[in-house]
Amino acid sequence: MTSLDPKDFRRALGRFPTGVAVMTTRTPDGRCVGMTANSFSSVSLDPAMVLWSVARRAPSFDAFVGADAFAINILAAGQEHLSQQFARPSDDKFAGVEWTPGHGGAPVIAGCTAVFECSVSATYPGGDHEIILGRVQRYRWDDTEPLVFAAGAYARIAPLLSAA
Repeated sequence: MTSLDPKDFRRALGRFPTGVAVMTTRTPDGRCVGMTANSFSSVSLDPAMVLWSVARRAPSFDAFVGADAFAINILAAGQEHLSQQFARPSDDKFAGVEWTPGHGGAPVIAGCTAVFECSVSATYPGGDHEIILGRVQRYRWDDTEPLVFAAGAYARIAPLLSAA
């Protein structure tokens, strides 16, 4: 197998623009856990399923892999501060964050452009990550512009053509 430069590989992956999400869950003792991720993808429309992956070295790895439910909070443009807050190590990532309990108690963050409340369907090993497959139990969305991340920077959408 060819050895790849991990930093260069990450830069190459960064050429693909993504949305920015904060994944949230609750531990059995009721503690709220959250982390910023852009590894979110749709899987199926019927049944409605999504997936995302969490790094094995992430401080919240055990909480997410052991969870029965989670929420995917898709950040809106202007919520860069939330992306940064949930990306940094902290004892209370939810300090100053407005949220309500969603499916399974997973925190649903206010002001997001979309939220997917999921039950965990399965987890799979994926190299240095664990892939979490979720069945969508509830969702909501609005027309708020999403926050975008590309080439190591936050961005906004500038439509060139209308979608067909």
